[in-house]
Amino acid sequence: MKKLLIMCGSGIATSTVVAGKVKQWLADNNYSDKVQVFQSKVSEEVNRIDEYDIVISTTVVPDSIKDKVIMGLPLLTGMGIDALWSELKAALEA
Repeated sequence: MKKLLIMCGSGIATSTVVAGKVKQWLADNNYSDKVQVFQSKVSEEVNRIDEYDIVISTTVVPDSIKDKVIMGLPLLTGMGIDALWSELKAALEA
């Protein structure tokens, strides 16, 4: 089972919105039983990022973990959302 972390600045607001959309997408694409979703804030997870298989963030992350993070802003703006889903699908199937 893959571990998916969704994080934002506070771990409450935008990550909750994104988590809802991601969970719906996972269900719609038959991944729900293959992914465990976690939600938190960047400051609590920056040193534990390697504990997760996939990370989506709605806020800026430190350069040291940028290459491990899918930027989740398209889930808030609606712009670039297809590319985000493609990136998530690739990460789930890796």
